[in-house]
Order: sequence, then structure tokens, then C-alpha cells
Amino acid sequence: MNEVHLDGRPHIDLCDLLKVAGLCQTGGEGKHHVAAGEVKVDGKVELRKRAKILAGQTIEFQGKKVKVL
Repeated sequence: MNEVHLDGRPHIDLCDLLKVAGLCQTGGEGKHHVAAGEVKVDGKVELRKRAKILAGQTIEFQGKKVKVL
């Protein structure tokens, strides 16, 4: 499982997290995958591209998991 640190930020937008974690090349590509229902947050499909992801949440995409710290 990969980890992404917020480094003092209160949250990160879901589409940006996919890019930062290296799961997508661009934020735009991340938005496409979120809108298509391909991304889960804490085990549930998330359709909001700019959903605020907080420390402690887990993202799943294409069989990979990312823990936000």
C-alpha cells in the first residue's frame, strides 16, 4: 500500500491525490476515472472529483491502495 502525506495541509482533492500518488498522469485523467466510478474512498465508490480527502482515509483505484497520512 502506498502512502501520501498531507504535510500540514488539511486535505487534498481526490483528483489531485490520484496524480500525487502516481496513479494517473494528470489531474484531468484523475477526474475522468472518478467520474466513471472507478475510484473508491474507504471502500465506497466516490463520484465527486474534488472530494476532500483527509488523513486516515484509504483510496482504491485499479487494484492499488493509497493511505493518506
